[in-house]
Amino acid sequence: MLIALMTDLHANREALSACLAHAEQQKVTRYAFLGDLVGYGADPAWVLDAVRERVAAGGWAVMGNHDAAVLQDDHSGMHHMARQAVEWTRSQLSPEQLSFLRQLPYRVELPDLLLVHANAWAPEKWEYIDGIMEAMRSMHACKARVTFCGHVHLPTLYHLSLTGKTGEFLPTPENSIPLSKQRRWLVIPGSLGQPRDGNPAACYASFDTDSLELTYYRVPYDHDTAARKIIAAGLPAALATRLLTGH
Repeated sequence: MLIALMTDLHANREALSACLAHAEQQKVTRYAFLGDLVGYGADPAWVLDAVRERVAAGGWAVMGNHDAAVLQDDHSGMHHMARQAVEWTRSQLSPEQLSFLRQLPYRVELPDLLLVHANAWAPEKWEYIDGIMEAMRSMHACKARVTFCGHVHLPTLYHLSLTGKTGEFLPTPENSIPLSKQRRWLVIPGSLGQPRDGNPAACYASFDTDSLELTYYRVPYDHDTAARKIIAAGLPAALATRLLTGH
């Protein structure tokens, strides 16, 4: 089974369309969406319907902090841009789409694999994996040999040896990485809908459950159109600028 791992879509239709087309070319058979399906971008309804379609076909999706925020009434603790985006997003969704968000789990456990948005120790608390210490804590907090998560928008790969030594590296796109059974792994594919590493190309990854090979991808897309739609929707201009610069 070849799984596409997509996270932090942030209602970016153009980025998701490009990555879905790319994944089909790779002959992906299942899709796993690691949360923050909505928020920031101008096409939450379209993106949710695209995710729902693939979940109905046997894929998986988990709850992200922006997804949860759309369902809440109190947004007083949020940054003003995120709050504006969340409130606008809620106004764009149908009762059926809100129901789909409400039913998302915080974690999905598959044979030897774990899907979460933020971390394995408390996926509903939204604490970030900012470095080796948090990555080690997350890998020790579950039994899965490979954890896939989002929340952090930078593509990163962590590993934990049998002796307890933890390492990390920044993956190179298009290069297949064998995930040895002698280690445990924490995979962050990077943000599909709002990259923040200076490269505006969308991020996602694939994992082959038979060969245990992981591959990161960067997919260029029409970020000019996605940015213009954010402005046209009346959302903060800074959210559009992020798509153009990748910061």
